[in-house]
Amino acid sequence: MITPVKKVNRLFMLALAPFVGLMLCMLLIRPPLEPGDFIDSGLAEETITPQTQAISQELAGAKEAAVQTSSSIKRTTQLYKQTTSTMTTLVQKATVQAARPETIYNQRITSKLGVPFERIDSDRLTLELYRVNPGTYKGYAMKIKLKDPTAMKMALDSELGRSETTMQAVKRSGAIAGINAGGFADSGGKRYPLSTTVMDGKYVNGFQASFKDLFFVGLDHAGKLVGGKFFDKSSLDRLQPQFGATFVPVLLQNGQKTVIPAKWKVSPKRAPRTVIGNYKDDQLLIIVVDGYNEGGNSGATLEELQGRLYKLGVVDAYNLDGGGSSSLIVNNRVVNNPSDGSLRPVPTHFLFYK
Repeated sequence: MITPVKKVNRLFMLALAPFVGLMLCMLLIRPPLEPGDFIDSGLAEETITPQTQAISQELAGAKEAAVQTSSSIKRTTQLYKQTTSTMTTLVQKATVQAARPETIYNQRITSKLGVPFERIDSDRLTLELYRVNPGTYKGYAMKIKLKDPTAMKMALDSELGRSETTMQAVKRSGAIAGINAGGFADSGGKRYPLSTTVMDGKYVNGFQASFKDLFFVGLDHAGKLVGGKFFDKSSLDRLQPQFGATFVPVLLQNGQKTVIPAKWKVSPKRAPRTVIGNYKDDQLLIIVVDGYNEGGNSGATLEELQGRLYKLGVVDAYNLDGGGSSSLIVNNRVVNNPSDGSLRPVPTHFLFYK
């Protein structure tokens, strides 16, 4: 049994011998492998090194440029902040300096009026209320600075002939203050505004040339008081009044006293009064004088009020309807003492809005 196995083993060994020998020869005579065998001949070492150096130099230059740019940006930012701070300071100083003349002028006004017992300040207006008591009469002065031209308006019912008290007009429109305005004429149980009247930039009953010492007074689109005698429509149109009413007489014009007609000095001599005027900086001054009746024995004369307004530095001044019509409303209360014992309904009122 052993002899056949040995013969088989020899047979396999003889069959595999050529293959084993061939493998040994390949292992013994195989040439060594070089790194260059795997690198593209186009990327020779002498080419790679200069390219790397060039890229490195460019990166170094870019880094230096970035550092310089960053430093420049920082310096520019600092300079911008310093310039902005300086400009802000200059603007603040300029604003203060520009306001100084106005502040000084206002101080001169208030020093003559005294100390206000009530003040209202908003984005639209500044209103100050003073007591007026020179000895011969008592009343109230209301100084108003309009910051917004629309902070003053006139109340006039859309149905001509109807009238209301100043308190009713104030509450109806949501005003903070109000006074009576122009004169009126009664006819057929109704009360109509006197002569030339303007509402919302339009003539209510057309233009009437000034007669019998009548004047027109109102506000223009810029919030400035305009008024005087007008004998032709074009003269008043040039002033572009937004609203206004008529009464008599003019008291001051361009800082000078006007001649008060003899009739109005004694008809009546003393009476409750409402007057309106403006300073050269366009602030308004309204004086409402108390009186217990219209008999001529209480209140102020027109000459007294004219002199008072002149001393207070008012530029233009106009006498509004007086007597029982005089009314002053502030913060929904009646400030003056109406001579009728209650407020009189009239067609027009000047109102002020907070």
